[in-house]
Amino acid sequence: MLEEVLADIRVPRAGAGRPRTRPDAVLADRAYATGPVRRHLRTRRITAVIPEKKDSVAARKSKGSAGGRPPAFDAETYKRRNVVERSFALTKQWRGLATRYDKLAITYRAAVVLSACITWTRL
Repeated sequence: MLEEVLADIRVPRAGAGRPRTRPDAVLADRAYATGPVRRHLRTRRITAVIPEKKDSVAARKSKGSAGGRPPAFDAETYKRRNVVERSFALTKQWRGLATRYDKLAITYRAAVVLSACITWTRL
């Protein structure tokens, strides 16, 4: 699903020009610390700010020098991930979004956009 989400990103530029489709970095939890995810981000030149899984660390260390280096991890950037988590928690206050009662994807997306607009106007 990560590839599909990244394919949908469109960030308009302040001036003229086409919208940005590549984020600077992806902040994710340990569930996304897999090889295919990291490879996909690397091919798109996106910085992966994903902590390594504990079992991956143990497996790498048990191999010794053959285990390779650990992937880069920026702890300061990862601390800002809580903003995203709080946004999801705020969105889940809408029961229809949290339970996904809508049958059509377009209806669900409309509800997400509506909740985002209402949240934005409150700020």
